[in-house]
Amino acid sequence: MKMVSRRPASALMRQIFQHCALYRIDWRKIFFAGALMTITGVMLQTLTLPYPLNKWFLSPPVTVSLDEPFNVTIELTNNRVNESRVQQFQLLEAVPNVLLNSPAESNFSVSVEPKIPAVSVQTRKSLSRRRRKSIDVGSKPNHTAPPTAPHKTVPFRLQKFVGSFKPNQALKYARKEINHAPLVTDDPELYAPLFLNISLFKSKDKIRLAIGGHYVIPSSGWSMKDLKGERSYELMETVLKVYIYPDGSRPIFHHPHLQGIYASEGWFMKLMEGNKQFVTKDPEKAHLFYLPYSARQLEMALYVPESHNLKPLSIYLRNYVKKIAAKYPFWNRSHGSDHFLVACHDWGPYTVNEHKELSKNTIKVLCNADLSEGVFVRGKDVSLPETTIRTPRRPLRNIGGGKRVSQRPILSFFAGNMHGRVRPTLLKHWHNKDEDMKIYGPLPARVSRKMSYIQHMKSSKYCICPMGYEVNSPRIIEAIYYECVPVIIADNFVLPLSEVLNWSAFSVIVAEKDIPNLKEILLAIPLKRYLTMQINVKMVQKHFIWNPRPIRYDLFHMILHSIWFNRLNQIQIST
Repeated sequence: MKMVSRRPASALMRQIFQHCALYRIDWRKIFFAGALMTITGVMLQTLTLPYPLNKWFLSPPVTVSLDEPFNVTIELTNNRVNESRVQQFQLLEAVPNVLLNSPAESNFSVSVEPKIPAVSVQTRKSLSRRRRKSIDVGSKPNHTAPPTAPHKTVPFRLQKFVGSFKPNQALKYARKEINHAPLVTDDPELYAPLFLNISLFKSKDKIRLAIGGHYVIPSSGWSMKDLKGERSYELMETVLKVYIYPDGSRPIFHHPHLQGIYASEGWFMKLMEGNKQFVTKDPEKAHLFYLPYSARQLEMALYVPESHNLKPLSIYLRNYVKKIAAKYPFWNRSHGSDHFLVACHDWGPYTVNEHKELSKNTIKVLCNADLSEGVFVRGKDVSLPETTIRTPRRPLRNIGGGKRVSQRPILSFFAGNMHGRVRPTLLKHWHNKDEDMKIYGPLPARVSRKMSYIQHMKSSKYCICPMGYEVNSPRIIEAIYYECVPVIIADNFVLPLSEVLNWSAFSVIVAEKDIPNLKEILLAIPLKRYLTMQINVKMVQKHFIWNPRPIRYDLFHMILHSIWFNRLNQIQIST
């Protein structure tokens, strides 16, 4: 086989030598040209490749530590690292979880995806210009959805014991426990100044079991010391079960709308239907029943533009309730008092008018939480925060990153369309009237070119949040996201999560009649008081965030807690 392969090669060599002899080729010139081409090739490779050729195989081994702090730096000295070797390592940027009672830190934690620090030609050139200073790979972290927080594990025996209660017994037990909440001044997982009464929300003391007005010692080996740390929130985690009606056709039912200013109703539906902790498939075990409709989808499907007629929407929802009342016994059993719906669209309150029990008895979770309309009932219904979600795949985008107080030169800021009765009054008194008061209609192009809407909020001490057509406004939550103290101007508005949160700790409430005195009111707030409120705004962010995977005390859990809490308020117990 070797002889066969050699014959063509030798014949080819003979032909080459004969050709060279025929044309009298100068061998010295060929050798010189070959050497020149070789040198040129080496120089081109040296310039184009990210590292010199003599470092490809002779470079020392590289060690990358995975235990570096958040701002990890890699020193690139003259011994440059082979790109192919660097790609074998992944720097895991360690982001610490921040406790909410630490005022020096942001109130929500994020995880940064592992990155591969690939060094490009541009990076190499910039290194030479900067004398190869260190690269900070943690300077621009990607803010992705935070990891699921460790969930409090309920002991199996306790879960089984509480699960043995009938729904009404469990509700009476929970109501009794809340009534006997001991004093709690702080909690490592929560920031006490934000709460009206943290003792009612969460307690670490021992609890008593109360069923039918009598304290009992649980059976099966349980004693009082085995039951700890249960108040309204933790009782919710231990007790609450929700049944979701499978009835209803898409897109009005079971099809969450996740984008825009009405996204809150969609995100609650999405997370509720995907939840395994609170949702039960057995309606006999349920303490609450969820009507999974979307007011936004109802409006898009049935409303005739410019008709100003909402009756077809309310008739459709009325017929749905009649259908489930005829099919299941649960509505008629309580006349709808243990049922709830979630609607963020401005028309949400008006879609229930055609059904008396739906309007009067059902727990309505509404963004338009207006007491003056006679639909929303404080203590029974729940105020839903209106959150603007621009990118459903990244709901946490643009949250945080607010500037320090010293970098907020603007006293107050507002920009928006002229909806309702309050905003025209605001502009009448403050538009172009005072340099400290940046009050606009729609943000002018000449202004937005210099500073965007978001940058205005991040550069302002106070963000004005006046009502529009309705009392609710997404600016309240936007201000919290950008660490700007919200100034809320909306009479008769029930603030979100007001069952547990003390809004005066992190916002300013101004009556509509006091708009002419707005600057005077803001300047009268002492600096120490403002600094406290600004810290509290950072602390409260955690409770107004939609996480793709819910974590304790986030907005999904806080809304569910408000529904649970108001349902318990309806339970009558003997003293």
